[in-house]
Amino acid sequence: MGGILIIFSLLVSLFLWMDWHSSFTLILLLTTLFMGGLGAYDDYLKLRYKNTNGLSARKKFSLQALFSLMVALYLLCPSVTELLHKKAWFPPPSAIEKQTLSGQALLTTKEYALRLYIPFVKKPLVFHKGLLWALVLLFIIFVVVGSSNAVNLTDGLDGLSTGLVMFAAGAFAIIAFISNHQEIAKYLQILYIEGSGEIAVYLAAVVGASLGFLWFNSYPAQVFMGDTGSLALGGVLGVSAVLLKKELLLGIIGGVFVLEALSVILQVGSYKLRNKKRVFLCAPIHHHFEYKGWPEAKVVVRFWILGLLLAIVGIATLKFQ
Repeated sequence: MGGILIIFSLLVSLFLWMDWHSSFTLILLLTTLFMGGLGAYDDYLKLRYKNTNGLSARKKFSLQALFSLMVALYLLCPSVTELLHKKAWFPPPSAIEKQTLSGQALLTTKEYALRLYIPFVKKPLVFHKGLLWALVLLFIIFVVVGSSNAVNLTDGLDGLSTGLVMFAAGAFAIIAFISNHQEIAKYLQILYIEGSGEIAVYLAAVVGASLGFLWFNSYPAQVFMGDTGSLALGGVLGVSAVLLKKELLLGIIGGVFVLEALSVILQVGSYKLRNKKRVFLCAPIHHHFEYKGWPEAKVVVRFWILGLLLAIVGIATLKFQ
């Protein structure tokens, strides 16, 4: 399975180039291992029983949600954050947000995690305790689980998800690098996140691993990433967006992934609620265009173009706000 090769490349880069005193390093490592391990088990079941069922959707979603809940609790619960900080060697994440023209304020892990930044808008939405805190927790779970499964759904044509992941990871690597540079972050009036350069290093490794894998995964593909690679890469993108507080921006940069996931939701919903009527010829939507007569390579390249344009728009939102 090609996904094992991708994960191996990522782990080598992590061990060689990333700071082991950073909480971001540990979170990304655990994300890769958990999501990749879950996908590997799913692939194993498919190969063993020689069918496409694998792990049931309910079990898969439940395990993904459980991991996402752990990430959310680490960011949102000071007691959990401090407990892990005392038991380990890495400091909890912190950020600096521009408050006035003359000064900046240091944000704790919980304070920065409770902020929601909207693309093209300078001021964030700030959530507080109570019901709103619970909504943020559920939103984090939704982003991570949704991102992981959206990439998995997109992995249906040779090279399609590999190229799109490469564009999305490249865009977020740039954002992570900028967020770790206090002067640039101050100039762009975005959140400065101390140590987010480690996220940039890991996402750059994702770009490199995807590029190398694409050599063999492009049409006609010789190797496939399977759920091992797609769940891991999607999970890394989702967790990175959460750590960088760019969850909504992921919806723009990963717009093709969103489109693929929505096409499946609409298709299933229409089939069940409209007496087996379908919205698309086939879902996910890349198969719809295949059924319309588009060659596979044409579908992939056009989706790549759309993914690249959305990545550029996503980066541009940092300035045009």
